[in-house]
Amino acid sequence: MSANDRPTGQPTAPHDSAFLKACRREPVPHTPVWFMRQAGRSLPEYRKVREGIAMLDSCMRPELVTEITMQPVRRHGVDAAIYFSDIVVPLKAIGIDLDIKPGVGPVVEQPIRTRADLARLRDLTPEDVWYVTEAIGLLTAELGATPLIGFAGAPFTLASYLVEGGPSRNHEHTKALMYGDPELWADLLDRLADITAGFLKVQIEAGASAVQLFDSWVGALAPADYRRSVMPASRKVFEAVAGYGVPRIHFGVGTGELLGLMGEAGADVVGADWRIPLDEASRRIGPGKAVQGNLDPAVLFAPTEAVRAKTGEVLQAADGLEGHIFNLGHGVLPDTDPDALTRLVEDVHTRTAR
Repeated sequence: MSANDRPTGQPTAPHDSAFLKACRREPVPHTPVWFMRQAGRSLPEYRKVREGIAMLDSCMRPELVTEITMQPVRRHGVDAAIYFSDIVVPLKAIGIDLDIKPGVGPVVEQPIRTRADLARLRDLTPEDVWYVTEAIGLLTAELGATPLIGFAGAPFTLASYLVEGGPSRNHEHTKALMYGDPELWADLLDRLADITAGFLKVQIEAGASAVQLFDSWVGALAPADYRRSVMPASRKVFEAVAGYGVPRIHFGVGTGELLGLMGEAGADVVGADWRIPLDEASRRIGPGKAVQGNLDPAVLFAPTEAVRAKTGEVLQAADGLEGHIFNLGHGVLPDTDPDALTRLVEDVHTRTAR
C-alpha cells in the first residue's frame, strides 16, 4: 500500500499515526512496525538503483535518497520511514577525510587522537548538508501521513570510528583515550554532540517527525564508564532537540546493562536488542518511556511458522507496556528475504489490531 492509498479512517497526518502515538505512549489502532536498515541491501530494487554509486555519494543525491527511503514503505507497508543516510555523513560534510569501504565500513584517513586533532571537527551548518533538507522536503511530500524518522550517530560511536580509524571489535584506542586523557575525551565527545545535534536539527526543521540516536558500539562499555564518560554528551544531544517536541529514540547494541542510563540520557523511546525480553527491558528503562524492539534479525531466516512463534513471544513480552514499537533487535541483515519482512509487518498488524 502506498502512503497515499489508504483505506477510509486511516490517519491523514503523521501526528495521528500509530507510530507517533506509540512514541507518545497513547492508545494505538495496532502496534506500529518499522525496521532498522529497512531500506538497503535486502531489497533488489535498492541494489538496482545503487548500482555503480558509492555509498556516501548516494547519501548526497536527494532524488536517490527519496527513492531508497520510500522503497520499504511501498513494499512492506511499515508504519514509518527512516531517512536513508549513514552516521558518518555529518563528519564527511565538515571535511573529515573518510570513506565507506565495501565489506569494511567507515575508514578515517587520519584518526583523531590528540588535542590538536580537535580543530578538524568544526561546527556543522545547514549548508553543509543542503541535500538532506532537499531530500526530506521531497520525502515528506510523498510520504503523506507516514512519519519520517531522522537519525544520527551518537557521540560515542562517532568517536569510536574517528579514534580507531575504522570499525573495531575491542575499541582499544577509544578506551585508551577515554581512560588515559579524560579531559580530551570529554572535549571530543562534547564537540561531536554539537555536530550531531546540528545534524538532527536540520532533519527536524526539514520535516522529520521523530529522530533516532544510534549508539551502535556503546554496549562495549560498563555502566559506570557510560555514566561518567558518555552520558553527558548523549544528554546534550537530546536536550538540544527537546524544544522541537518530536519523539527522541535511543538505541544501541548489547546495551542490556545500560538501558536505564540510556533512558536517563533523555530519550522518549528506548530500543532494546534481542538479548533481553521487552518486559524486563521496560523494567530497567523505567516508567515514562516507550520501548522499541526486539525480534532477533536472524529469526527471519527461519520458516514462517517459526518467525510467527518468535514474533508472538515479543508481542507477549510487550503486552501491557505503556508504548511499544515493533522492530528488530538490530538492523535487517543483507540476505534477508524481503517477503519475510512484508509478512512480519502484516502479522504484527493483524495480531495487535484493536
